[in-house]
Amino acid sequence: MNILVIGSGGREHAIVRVLSSSKSATKIFCSPGNPGIATLAECVSINNNNFNDVSEFCLSNDISLVVVGPEQPIANGIADAVREKQINVFAPSLYASQLEASKAFAKNFMQRYNIPTAKYAVFDSTTEHQAEEYVITMQLPIVIKADGLAAGKGVVITENMDEAIATLKEFFNGAFGEASKKVVIEEFMQGEEASIFAICDGSNYITLSPAQDHKRIGDGDTGKNTGGMGAYTPVPIVTDAILQKVRIEIIEPTLAGMQAEGHPYIGCLYVGLMIDNGTPRVVEFNVRFGDPETQAVLSAFNGDFAHLLYTAAIGQLDKTAVVNSNIAACCVILASDGYPDKYKTDFEITGELNSEHCYTYHSGTKLANGKLLTAGGRVLGVTAVADTIEDAIALAYKQANGISFDNKYCRSDIGQKSKKTH
Repeated sequence: MNILVIGSGGREHAIVRVLSSSKSATKIFCSPGNPGIATLAECVSINNNNFNDVSEFCLSNDISLVVVGPEQPIANGIADAVREKQINVFAPSLYASQLEASKAFAKNFMQRYNIPTAKYAVFDSTTEHQAEEYVITMQLPIVIKADGLAAGKGVVITENMDEAIATLKEFFNGAFGEASKKVVIEEFMQGEEASIFAICDGSNYITLSPAQDHKRIGDGDTGKNTGGMGAYTPVPIVTDAILQKVRIEIIEPTLAGMQAEGHPYIGCLYVGLMIDNGTPRVVEFNVRFGDPETQAVLSAFNGDFAHLLYTAAIGQLDKTAVVNSNIAACCVILASDGYPDKYKTDFEITGELNSEHCYTYHSGTKLANGKLLTAGGRVLGVTAVADTIEDAIALAYKQANGISFDNKYCRSDIGQKSKKTH
């Protein structure tokens, strides 16, 4: 079958790579793609915000499946628009996309269906005074989240009251535009984070290998939140018992709730977890594959990925498309120094990007005059696979050290938490 992937980052590069190795995939297109994706698929220039253009391309090129990578097109309703043209899409509906596009919607949804999460309250810029009063009643630290999409950066963990009040003012004054005109204020959850991807067909699902992202810019989880500085899989803290709790207490009620509200969930449900003393609670939902967890999880994937997503998209999930394996993977993000704030680009990238057991995904790169240049805050995702997490981490860093560009920055402790419970 012919497949169209929407997106241009490291996540989409990983999706295209595993699709390209699927026996059921014939030809893969990607809009707009990137220099790494261009080695595996035909990159095409479609206006991804014009759903008629997307649908016309699909019909003209006999596309059997559309896979949407980023959250914004999903939140804009791409899945509904393309499905109306009888084209199969692996992405949730506009209604279901609110699980990520609105933190307030997600928290209220979880409350309706008794899905375990942090205590919270929702305020907007017209109730700023009440928000400040609420914050004063809370224990520190306090988590403040922009309601809307903020590229993974609209979450601040405040350590004192002055910081909490200042953050509220910044959010209500438009720190993230309209996304932060409404905020969710949450209790801080203790524990260790993990992410689980559920491939869903509306009623049935299958989970992929659990991953752990590293959101903070600095070693030891210090500094500002980013889009993610690295990830690894599997995660020792996600035991079989915890995974079973996640299935019964979180994923299944979510799918049942969406069905009850008339919007069956088709696509990848990303469950961001906090695990404390064997109890998982939801930090956040995403309605697509996470970045950079995808680079690790799909590098360790074994099976026919194209067939898996296609059967999910048509509501007939074939769980046999996944072959269980015990492969470990680690992704280390090479970023531009200064990210997530100001940084410089257009530096030449040199060194061997790929080798045996290592593959480098392009996140922010471009080609100019035959040279590969930096073109973003997160530049590359160096990913290694091995039989153990320790070996995957070592291989990834060995490969990363051999890649050079000016202002290169990466964390040095990706995957180290695995040793605490491994």
